[in-house]
Amino acid sequence: MKKIILTILVLTSFSFDSFKGEAFDTGEFFKFRIHYGIVNAGYATLEIKDATINNKKVYHAVGKGYTTGMSKFFFKVEDLYESYFDKESGNPYRYVRKIDEGGYTKNQEGFFDQNENRVLVKDYKRKSEKTIVVTENVQDIVSSFYYLRNHPNIDRLKSGESIVIDMFFDDEITKFKLKYIGRQNITTKFGSVNTMVFKPSVQKGRVFKEDESLTLWITDDVNKVPIRIKADLAVGSLKADLDEYKGLQSPLKVKK
Repeated sequence: MKKIILTILVLTSFSFDSFKGEAFDTGEFFKFRIHYGIVNAGYATLEIKDATINNKKVYHAVGKGYTTGMSKFFFKVEDLYESYFDKESGNPYRYVRKIDEGGYTKNQEGFFDQNENRVLVKDYKRKSEKTIVVTENVQDIVSSFYYLRNHPNIDRLKSGESIVIDMFFDDEITKFKLKYIGRQNITTKFGSVNTMVFKPSVQKGRVFKEDESLTLWITDDVNKVPIRIKADLAVGSLKADLDEYKGLQSPLKVKK
């Protein structure tokens, strides 16, 4: 369950290369329902606000994931992810990761020095800190959501083409790869929606059946809203569907 909620937070927005700031702005909010068929397992939310760091106006994105009902009884998840990132470049200045996943906890903050390509990681649970060298323009797990949504080439990808970004997670650089599949019209609670379909690579093993066990649908419009995620698991499948939204740059294009 914890890997599914984390994946949803990772996948809820994307594109790749430059940062134009057209797909979103302050006030945007998403809520996703995570479910096995009609049975709710939990929810994940993403919200973007304004903040100030070193007298500079920045975006402050907040992602939360939590289990509900019987899922909460069997495996409690309460995750908080935050990122403060530049409004022009999209590069992160600070991230927060505070999680409780079935008793497994983390409480960290990271502070990026974009000039020196380093990040200072403070671990409040272990009462330690360390500085890690990172790649240029590396993103944290939440800033990736927004950085990736704004590249215009997303509309020019051909079926089978993949993109890769550098993401800092768990004190190391992760190569996050997405393969474009094609376009598809899907039925949602809001109506019929035209989407672009992607398959991100995941680690095959105990949780996922195959390397491409995840499928992601985003709206084929200027907003690039993540509207559905499906995970084929070792046992059954799990979906996350957009349940609520507000503050979009442009109206969501749906057919009732």
